[in-house]
Amino acid sequence: MKFIPEEVSAGFASHGMAYDAMYKALIAATETGTVTFPVIQAHGSSQGDTYAIKSSAAAGLAGLKVGSYWPGNEALGLPRHNSIILLFDQSCGRIGAAVEAGRLNAYRTSAADAVAVDALAREDSKTLALFGAGHQASYEARAIARFRPIEMVNVVSINEARGEKFAEDLRNDGIAAQVSPAEEACRTADIIVTATPATAPLFEADWVKPGTHVAGMGADTAGKQEMPPDLFARGRLFCDLPSQSRVIGEFQHAPKNARLTAIGDVLAGRSEGRTSEEEITIFDSSGISVQDLFMAQAILDLVSAHGAEF
Repeated sequence: MKFIPEEVSAGFASHGMAYDAMYKALIAATETGTVTFPVIQAHGSSQGDTYAIKSSAAAGLAGLKVGSYWPGNEALGLPRHNSIILLFDQSCGRIGAAVEAGRLNAYRTSAADAVAVDALAREDSKTLALFGAGHQASYEARAIARFRPIEMVNVVSINEARGEKFAEDLRNDGIAAQVSPAEEACRTADIIVTATPATAPLFEADWVKPGTHVAGMGADTAGKQEMPPDLFARGRLFCDLPSQSRVIGEFQHAPKNARLTAIGDVLAGRSEGRTSEEEITIFDSSGISVQDLFMAQAILDLVSAHGAEF
């Protein structure tokens, strides 16, 4: 079995490699023969310490990811989120590779957002409203800035001090940013991204102007919610996987007759993306196992290409 520790997978990770892997994974998720199994939600000895198991089989790969969220880690100076991806050796059923993927998961999630932005957001999108000032939000801002000419990131954070520090970090990386109230950030936004653990809408539907692209990155469990459901009637709905989005993603709050389009079908040319400059596009990323399998394989390929052995 190959074991790729966190320091190695993180060292090979980049926004570019993650984008390429996610583009392929999101298409693969829609193809015949790909199976995504139901997500298992569980917790540690303390019910506040949670983890999820996501598994799938696709494009010659089969395996699973265990993603954990330990909120008390922040006080220990450790990441609250962590992940490990296991790929099966399908010739014998043993684990062929284990890839620690704490940072890799952040790249994977933001890359899925970037793929959707590149496919759906207006080409002239210059203003980003970003809800959240945590670990994942920082990756979202940087991933999106690679594909649209972002001139300002308006950060919305319930913790003002954290929001100010977050905006300062973005500015230090050459990305203009400031902390803004939620309504002002939304009304001026070309792109709205939510990256929080919220369980209630973070903004109102009428704050979203025509032509905006809206992405929800935080809903990955039953009960989580970041968007106002009445927004869904104003735009077209896209997601990573419709069957999962309806159960644990943002669209668990959408009407049962709402039409959901898999972003992979857009990428493959089987469905239309944005059809006008005035259209509101809404993307839900619940995070699917196929993404994890492709990210792990991409790391294994990079490790092999560099002649490393594990």
